[in-house]
Amino acid sequence: MRLTTLLVIALSASLLQAQSVKSLVLEKDQGEKLFWRPLPGEPNLPEEYILKVTPESSGSKHLVMGTEDIEPGGQIERHHHLRQDEIVFIQSGVARVTLNGNESVVHAGGTVFIPAKTWISFRNAGQSPLSLIFVFSATGFETYMRCASSATQPAPPITPQEDAACARKGDVVYEELPLAKR
Repeated sequence: MRLTTLLVIALSASLLQAQSVKSLVLEKDQGEKLFWRPLPGEPNLPEEYILKVTPESSGSKHLVMGTEDIEPGGQIERHHHLRQDEIVFIQSGVARVTLNGNESVVHAGGTVFIPAKTWISFRNAGQSPLSLIFVFSATGFETYMRCASSATQPAPPITPQEDAACARKGDVVYEELPLAKR
């Protein structure tokens, strides 16, 4: 009797977990729109990104997906993720990508695979916006993204100490640079 009860409880929990994950269909501009908060001395530009698939939006325990546009000359500073692999798909534009010190130029339609603990940086090397799709193999980094962002524009500034605390929460390490930005 006890084993049967345990099996029923385990199956019920498994079914509830499966039911809590839902399918999503999102248009280009749909999802959780956020703006990066500027560090002191940085301009407060509307640097928007959209989180599309997260534990909060879909119930997924395994994937995070979003989009981001980076203006000409803009960049994602050198960092690495402690436990998430990442795939970045270049929708439009030209990116200069550095992986563990090795630089490549990636054009629209290109894909970059970034294993966990790989030092990565991106820079828009073109004259038009660089449009990215990013996918993480595990949840966690979206915690940093939300912590270091705002749902409103202009985004309130973030102190270096707040940014560092957000990074710790989100399993990411940024190279220490003066006024380093995401």
